[in-house]
Amino acid sequence: MKYGYFDDKNMEYVIERPDTPAPWSNYLGNTNYGAIITNNAGGYSFFKSSAQGRFIRYRTNSIPSDQPGRYIYFRNNADGDYWSASWQPVGKSLSEYRSECRHGTAYTTIKSNYRSIISETTYFVPLGKNYEIWDLTLKNNDDKKRTLSVFSFVEFSSEWHLAQDLINLQFTQYTVKMDFADGIVRYAMLDNVPEDPDNFQNRDQRRHAFFGVVGADSADFDTDRDAFIGPYRSYSNPLAVESGKCSGSLAHGDNGCGALRSEFVLAPGESKRILLILGIGKAETTGKEVLSHYSGFKKADEEFTELKDHWRSKLERFKVKTPEQNFDSMINVWGAYNCLMTYSWSRAASLVYSGERDGLGYRDTVQDILGAVSLIPDEAAGRLELMISGQLSHGGAMPVIKQFSHKPSAEQMTDPDKLRSDDSLWLFNTIPAYVKETGKIDFFKKVIPYADKGSGTVLDHLRRAIGFNMERRGAHGLPCGLSADWNDCLKLGYRGESIFVAFQLRFAIKTYIEICHLIKEYAQLEQAEKQLNELDLAIHKHTWDGEWFVRAYGEDGSVIGSSSQSEGSIFLNTQSWAVISGAATTSQAEKAMDSVFKKLATDFGIMLCAPPFKTADYHVIRAVVLNEGQKENAGIFCHPQGWAIMAECLLGNGARAYRYFKNFMPSEYNDKAEVRQIEPYVYCQSTHSKYSRRFGASRLPWLTGAATWAYYSATQYIIGIRPDYYGLRISPCLPPEWQQIEVNRIFRGKKFKISIKNGAKGKGISKLAFNGEKYDGELIYAIDFKNENIINVELS
Repeated sequence: MKYGYFDDKNMEYVIERPDTPAPWSNYLGNTNYGAIITNNAGGYSFFKSSAQGRFIRYRTNSIPSDQPGRYIYFRNNADGDYWSASWQPVGKSLSEYRSECRHGTAYTTIKSNYRSIISETTYFVPLGKNYEIWDLTLKNNDDKKRTLSVFSFVEFSSEWHLAQDLINLQFTQYTVKMDFADGIVRYAMLDNVPEDPDNFQNRDQRRHAFFGVVGADSADFDTDRDAFIGPYRSYSNPLAVESGKCSGSLAHGDNGCGALRSEFVLAPGESKRILLILGIGKAETTGKEVLSHYSGFKKADEEFTELKDHWRSKLERFKVKTPEQNFDSMINVWGAYNCLMTYSWSRAASLVYSGERDGLGYRDTVQDILGAVSLIPDEAAGRLELMISGQLSHGGAMPVIKQFSHKPSAEQMTDPDKLRSDDSLWLFNTIPAYVKETGKIDFFKKVIPYADKGSGTVLDHLRRAIGFNMERRGAHGLPCGLSADWNDCLKLGYRGESIFVAFQLRFAIKTYIEICHLIKEYAQLEQAEKQLNELDLAIHKHTWDGEWFVRAYGEDGSVIGSSSQSEGSIFLNTQSWAVISGAATTSQAEKAMDSVFKKLATDFGIMLCAPPFKTADYHVIRAVVLNEGQKENAGIFCHPQGWAIMAECLLGNGARAYRYFKNFMPSEYNDKAEVRQIEPYVYCQSTHSKYSRRFGASRLPWLTGAATWAYYSATQYIIGIRPDYYGLRISPCLPPEWQQIEVNRIFRGKKFKISIKNGAKGKGISKLAFNGEKYDGELIYAIDFKNENIINVELS
């Protein structure tokens, strides 16, 4: 079943049916003022942190799951009939009510048509601002005059701290104070306590927000939610809307809201436009200034255009045209935009992640930067330095960096029981990617503090990351798993060993050696090469199972992920990373990836492991607490799909690599949305596998490492446009059905137009012409770049 379509020209996804299988969402704002909005105007807004700055209310796991939200109600005053600008919350019959939602890059436009009244509302946050605009145009498409009341409604949190607001009612129901003056709703929490702007995490301080309207007078208002909604009612039938006016309530404790009513008389064909503005700050100062700024609407139009241009300029850095429109939609718009939103909010703010992960998870965020670095290299540099400063002086890392309070060189050393074995190893993917993208080789010599004490060059940080894992090895000479090794459902501890991390560590040491050669730090090479030899001996002796690589060793020496086991006999990650790290021989690589194809691949993606766990010791194999076929228990975990694609491309298997990519590509399910259920334009954390009763259903959209690795594997391995320290490498691995592709890439300030003709193998360059002249090899050296460049490639 199809609910919408990709409008690539306007960089929008258009939802034509509002009754989607689940709320389909989008992001507004920036990393200071963030917001989530669904196709029915549900969602929430927050300041700095979705856990500690949630100033409008959202209830997780409620029914419907995206309420409350940013609601506008219309009432026909002649007969009392009312509806909402979005289909929900009123939910008129779809035989009479028409709706269209356009999710764009950091904005959403919702149109409605009911009883000849047409509304169009665009929601956006102007660049760099701490407020959002609901830009509403209302048109009378009837042949007679219509008198309408327009009610706007937002429900404020009683306490910005999410858990306190929803649970600690004996306190929070006594802290909010609402007022209305000069046409603006004033929200205050702890109004008698001083502000503490330099200490965001201090809950004992006054907080302010405002809500007002531009382009109309407020006939009346409510600031008490229960007065607006009424007893034993819901957002679908507020008492104020039904009765035709607000009561002028002023909340003093309990639950505050902002509700404004304006009245319009529209002649046939006449339109009326207003702006509703919600934001952070005192109503009497900031609120007044902001509303005054938008009188006449010109500024709103200019800032909306500026917003669209801002985001489109980021997405213009990589454009591809292939025979597959679904692929192009993901790469050119939604996959890239998904990467940028995941980069912005890590795992902290969505309709599922609701503040329980406050801040930037170390391993997640370092990988997220990898997906964003080609799109926003300058901005990514700052985030990367922040994460490097979250590395501890012994080489491990803090599990979470709270970007709004992080103090490098002054953080506490992380408890050893909370250290993870993979955290710092992701730096070896992302730091070189940044340097290759920008050409800033000196970044390796930049001095950055450690989290707890001292400082070192970026190269020093990398050296200590290797040392951290080399110093924590088990009985087989392989790295210990510690509290987790990317898979949080494997509890290997300080004696159990992770073969996945062993392959990561090998990749890290190889990368470190390459960097030392690059920057002529030859004194570091002897130690690194010795470490690589030690690790290789252990890998070659203890990791191969005959047809694939095992996953881990338990603290008692037992093997995890072996063909001798009836549960979890094969895991995906060790097969992919054996290839990526170069640890596997040619024969082992082919056998391992063939085993993945035979035992783990499905039509909806590759399972993380198989068969599922049912009887394993849940103290070690935590996956057993999950249902079979879900998440880490033989589910299709989407994050590592990109690693399998990279591995197949490295082996030259373009057909299989693209098959894997299509199987979990969201846009491929646009016509089967009832199966996948969640948004068909963004990646998700996991999909139910064949071991589940809901094979193909997907969960937890938007904020996932799947976005990064899908974009990275597609652009740099399938399409094969890969930055290099010395220039730009052209190394595609195309499926045989693609005869030709075109790529436009902005790289180091230069423009590249690349045409690639496929060959029988789909990999390996037969001919390459650079700016009209034959060029040897697949690496275009930066010294040869012009401002605008044309590359023509023919594959073998």
